[in-house]
Amino acid sequence: MAEQHPRLIKKYPNRRLYDTASSCYITLADVRDLVLGQEEFQVIDAKSGDDLTRSILLQIILEEESGGTPMFTSDLLSHMIRFYGNAMQGFMGRYLENNIHAFTEMQAKLQEQTKSMYGENSPLGKDLWMQFLNFQGPALNSMMTAYMEQSKRMFTQMQDQIESQTRNMFTGFQFPPKDKK
Repeated sequence: MAEQHPRLIKKYPNRRLYDTASSCYITLADVRDLVLGQEEFQVIDAKSGDDLTRSILLQIILEEESGGTPMFTSDLLSHMIRFYGNAMQGFMGRYLENNIHAFTEMQAKLQEQTKSMYGENSPLGKDLWMQFLNFQGPALNSMMTAYMEQSKRMFTQMQDQIESQTRNMFTGFQFPPKDKK
């Protein structure tokens, strides 16, 4: 069986995107549709060959955030920006990715259960799903908040342990006094 390569999209200096699979120019909305369709693709700079996939995905997120109801609050975005250049930058990316993956799996399982109970296109199933989210939304929000608080406490404890171990390893060095929080 042949190895399947991601769909190749070339970005030209005139900022146009060319889909080599369909041999036509496409828009960011078309790329968004590829993402929603879970199709693998790669965007490269037509001149330099640089991978621009992340940049294009960030552009799509920016457009989504600009129109309609944004997913990210200003506070969350500020926190994310503060992690850049921080020693924990790589950890935070993996942490967010793992949590989104877990959330996606949970959502897929709930949708699968709804389909098995009410059929593929049952309006009753979709209506019940909306009712569930409306009634359970506050509970889910509370559960996620508790989870985030617990993760924050564990993360802080881990930082304190690392700092303590570092101080113990280098007992001969002068360290600045530890801040009391």
